[in-house]
Amino acid sequence: MSAKVTATSLFPTTTAGSLPKPSWLAAPNRLWAPWRLEGEELAAAKDDAILLALKLQEDAGIDIVGDGEQSRQHFVHGFLEAVDGIDFDRRVEMGIRANRYKAMCPTVVGELRLRSRVHAREARLARAHTRRQLKFTLPGPMTIADTVADAHYRDRVKLATAFAALLNEEARGLAADGVDVIQFDEPAFNVYMADAAGWGIAALHRAIEGLTCKSAVHICYGYGIAANIEWKAALGPEWRQYEKFFPALARSRIDQVSVECINSHVPMSLLELLDGKDVLVGVIDVATDRVETPAEIAAVLARAAGHVPKDKIIACTNCGMAPMRREVAAKKLAALVQGAALARREAG
Repeated sequence: MSAKVTATSLFPTTTAGSLPKPSWLAAPNRLWAPWRLEGEELAAAKDDAILLALKLQEDAGIDIVGDGEQSRQHFVHGFLEAVDGIDFDRRVEMGIRANRYKAMCPTVVGELRLRSRVHAREARLARAHTRRQLKFTLPGPMTIADTVADAHYRDRVKLATAFAALLNEEARGLAADGVDVIQFDEPAFNVYMADAAGWGIAALHRAIEGLTCKSAVHICYGYGIAANIEWKAALGPEWRQYEKFFPALARSRIDQVSVECINSHVPMSLLELLDGKDVLVGVIDVATDRVETPAEIAAVLARAAGHVPKDKIIACTNCGMAPMRREVAAKKLAALVQGAALARREAG
């Protein structure tokens, strides 16, 4: 493959990870969407969807692209499907994210081990078909531990540490596949703040051990689903959860931090607590179908630049776009690129 395209130096663009799946692959506009196919037909359809996701991002002008999580039914369970020691037939309904909502969770019944590489097929396919920087997402160890029932370790720290070791094994493989940025999605950090600043970051350090590519952690207030929207409405006029663990993240070995910013009540001044990190500033709201204007996006980036060095800012979506209508997602990606370009011009 020819040389990679260099990302724009000021306000490069990327997504938080997931994109809507084509309706021929999975039921549209929903999480946990059932697959339309099975066996080799499903595997081939997933490959096709990845190529479409790359094309969608490149056509929009996104600098740092990803596979859109097209091969995963859910961002956590897509990883768990390759893990021994988990019984998917023994599902337990349990509250996750501090009982914000209930989910049917598989049960950890024995020592955790990877049966094989988890995402080699998707990463190698994506790397072979784009010259842009490539980002790949994995669930964070704390969030996985919060999304399974544990009948073996019976200790959340031990459970998260065990998952971190498996994540590290896969992350090293992804780096060898040519991935430029590996992002760990940790919505649980926004729920268990004290733990996040302690063993949560320690587990992330285990997950990134020995990585030769950039590492990132994505923290936000979740997909645009009813349970999350209701939770955010109850958080009050100013959301200061981040300040409880941002200083610890600033001291961590993680390279980048992805944060929800547009239409949130997070004070921009809290971004100063991430001193030294690249900050992925969320400028696309995934909880609404309304498409942001370039001026609105540029304004958010300008406010962020008052607290983070401009060359440390990456323009991003607030969260994944999996439940969104595909045509809306495409328009939002185009707006993201246009808004970042306007912010560049205004920054001189």
